[in-house]
Parts: sequence; structure tokens; C-alpha cells
Amino acid sequence: MAALRACGFIVFRRLVPPLDNIEYLLLQTSYGTHHWTPPKGHVDPGEDDLTTALRETREEAGLGPDRLRVIEGFVRELHYEVRGRPKEVLYWLAELRDPGTAVTLSDEHQDYRWARLEEACSLADFKDLQDTLRAANRHLEAEQSKQ
Repeated sequence: MAALRACGFIVFRRLVPPLDNIEYLLLQTSYGTHHWTPPKGHVDPGEDDLTTALRETREEAGLGPDRLRVIEGFVRELHYEVRGRPKEVLYWLAELRDPGTAVTLSDEHQDYRWARLEEACSLADFKDLQDTLRAANRHLEAEQSKQ
């Protein structure tokens, strides 16, 4: 059975330097258990993964490619099962260019939250997503230490 494939972004914003003022965007689903997740969605036929991530982030959070700066050198692939079927999710990391930009939810989500790392990890019920958020934060710390 072929795995379902989805792609999205770990979106973050910097309120003011330094690093501990980074917040991550999580969306609360309007279905199922109302879990919290970064914007993501399924790959359409003929669509490449990064295009899917950009499209889904625009559809689910109202944040188009012009609002985001994709961070080089970060991509994580998660593997898990949904209703007995394997699923792969690729996440890139993207900074919101203007931290004051409004989030506009689709009907797939009922709420959103900007959260610092530990709060984001507590909202994200799944360990692999928590690990991905922490890896994103480590990547940003390493990027900042090079500057």
C-alpha cells in the first residue's frame, strides 16, 4: 500500500532578537481530536513537495510565498500511520517576513496559536512533531551562532 504523502512548513516569527523570542505557528484542526499541527496537506497529482507545502500554507493559514522566507538546509520527514495507512510528511522551515502578518484560517482549522518552543511542544501531542520542532529550533540556534 502506497503511503499518503503530505508537505508543510514549520512557520516561525521573530518578535525581536534574541533567539528566545521565536514563536512557532500551530493550527488546531476543526475535525477529529482537534489536534495542533503546522500547516500541511496532501500532495496533488503532478505537484512537487515544496509547491505542496507553499500551497497548503497559503490555503490553511493565508500565508503565501511572498510572506515567507524558506530557511536553507532544513527539511524533516516524519513517518506514521493514519487509520491503518502509512503516511509521510515533509516539513521545511520558513520565517514569516513580517511578524505582524495576520493568519487567516481555512475551514479545516478552528484556531491558531503562536507559541514559544516549549508551549508549541506541549500543544503538539505527537513525539515526532515535538522532535521536529526542537530540531528546527536547534537549526535556528546554529544559524544564529554563525552570524
